[in-house]
Amino acid sequence: MIVSLSIVRYRRLYIPFALMAMAVHRIPLVMNNKCRFWKLMGCGRNGTFDLQPDWQQWALMAVWDSEEDFNNFNEGSFISWWWKTFTTEKWTLLSVPLASHGKWDGKEPFKMNEYDKDHTGPVVVLTRATIRLSKLKRFWTHVDPVAQIMTKAKGYLTSVGIGEAPFFRQATISVWDNMENMKAFAYGSKDHAEVIKKTRKEDWYSEELFARFKIISGTGTLNGIDPLVEIKDI
Repeated sequence: MIVSLSIVRYRRLYIPFALMAMAVHRIPLVMNNKCRFWKLMGCGRNGTFDLQPDWQQWALMAVWDSEEDFNNFNEGSFISWWWKTFTTEKWTLLSVPLASHGKWDGKEPFKMNEYDKDHTGPVVVLTRATIRLSKLKRFWTHVDPVAQIMTKAKGYLTSVGIGEAPFFRQATISVWDNMENMKAFAYGSKDHAEVIKKTRKEDWYSEELFARFKIISGTGTLNGIDPLVEIKDI
């Protein structure tokens, strides 16, 4: 199993084509029998859960049977042609699941029979949730403080806020230089731990998923920078 995440930035003039793609791109994805699972999503402006959408930046996350299947899509699909025509920037991250808990639209898209339990290197973390409408205010009140702590944490490389719908179907992808630093933030940050407790106690989510991934490769740039340049130089 290979998981791809492509973040693309449209020219400002072509924002209508970005919105159109959310509908049009569903057709080739549904017809591609090599793609097990996919989500077309918008992006936030500030690199995490965000109330402010970035109308130029959009995402596709997909699960493929093999890297070859992804490469065929990436090199010759209608969606690839669309991106080359209408976008100015693209960053693609390929990874393999290390752990996954929870569901996404009732499915377990990253479930594997065997995991690399000994992996200690660079890692990607996906935190995704459908927020209960009655808990929206509580959720958004706590997002920004934790996000600020994460961006200053040791080992943090970058993050992207992605989502299927504004306000209540949200996700964050964060990239870390190694497993140890990621866990230090996840379990060692008092503020982060307190928010996690509140989500459980107050039942903020109707559905949630948490997954970790081993990085296979990263190509392109995100906001003009290669987010993996630090670990590529090691």
